[in-house]
Amino acid sequence: MHFDYSPKTQSLLDRLNQFMNEHIYPVEQEYINAVHNNSDRWSTPSMMESLKEKAKAAGLWNLFLPEEYLPYGAGLTNLEYAPLCEAMGRVLWSSEVFNCSAPDTGNMEVLSKYGSDAHKKQWLEPLLNGEIRSAFAMTEPAVASSDATNIETAIVRDGDEYVINGRKWYTSGAMNTNCKIMVVMGKTDPSADRHRQQSQILVPMDTAGVTVVRPMQAMGYYDEPVGHAEVVFDNVRVPAANLLVGEGEGFAIAQGRLGPGRIHHCMRLIGCAQRALDLACERVEQRVAFGQPLSKQQSVRESIAQMHCDIEQARLLTLKAADKMDRYGNKVARDIIAAIKIVAPNMACKVIDQAIQMHGAAGTSQDFTLSATYAYARTIKLADGPDQVHMMQLGRNLIKDHVGQRANG
Repeated sequence: MHFDYSPKTQSLLDRLNQFMNEHIYPVEQEYINAVHNNSDRWSTPSMMESLKEKAKAAGLWNLFLPEEYLPYGAGLTNLEYAPLCEAMGRVLWSSEVFNCSAPDTGNMEVLSKYGSDAHKKQWLEPLLNGEIRSAFAMTEPAVASSDATNIETAIVRDGDEYVINGRKWYTSGAMNTNCKIMVVMGKTDPSADRHRQQSQILVPMDTAGVTVVRPMQAMGYYDEPVGHAEVVFDNVRVPAANLLVGEGEGFAIAQGRLGPGRIHHCMRLIGCAQRALDLACERVEQRVAFGQPLSKQQSVRESIAQMHCDIEQARLLTLKAADKMDRYGNKVARDIIAAIKIVAPNMACKVIDQAIQMHGAAGTSQDFTLSATYAYARTIKLADGPDQVHMMQLGRNLIKDHVGQRANG
């Protein structure tokens, strides 16, 4: 087992870190200010386009896309991409600079794998070029969406069209003015097997009957300019050709997109946590209490040490999960994917909380990124399946495997 990054990954990581040092960190607060001072808070500041062009010129574009999507991306495996995703996670908004931000990454993978040639021409190519943004509409306010079979939004065939009725919320990306297309999950056949009732369909944002009701806060943050919207679908009609793959394939599509997506979230969270630890190490050297720097306090040193251990454990587990996905596929790797989805958000919440504590009141303020990253980490304990669902499924699988081994042994 090798613990060093491959030469290919290390080269890209060096280039990415150099880009972050030269172009992202120096304007981190400037970008945040531009968002909040913009007359339209859902419009992406113009400086983003300049940064995108620089990323393209540096060959740091669509890094998340695996080999089968060449020449659009870097052709990386999950294991190769993981440390790059971690580096981007150090600044919450930086993934968009490299066209590697959610939900666009998942939507591009879905369109690449399941979209028709027409879908790819109309929606995938502009997304791959970073010209538009997209949204994924799955979660609903009226049901426990942690069980995807509960989803009630109706997708009903009517001749050459499908008619969509329902209400979604926390539809990531839908508030942004450049969001042009949604991938919507709903039910085409409520009487079918519970995992064959769902389908996914493409709905342009400007379709009649689509109403963005309001932006949803996450722990007090609106996540401008991307946002998470409550959206109503009132007799929304789209061509039947907009259905992805076919009726009843929605659950399978969702499971396919969530494997890599969970890896991405976990690596970004590790980046957030590592940044929090780095900031904490700087802070405790600068602040003096009771006659000496905080770094001299034993409790602070113990906390710093534990934060490092927690991050390293989560990082290694996530890299192992990425490697298993590459070697054996998402289905075989499902248990370790569930494990990282449990471990990484909890680790990030704990580490960032400790960093906030070491910063004192400043840690909760807008002067540091810590409160925003904590909100992100806490939200990911729910997104892509809450902790309890992953623990329930992982525990069930482990017991089943153990019983099977005893029966065969």
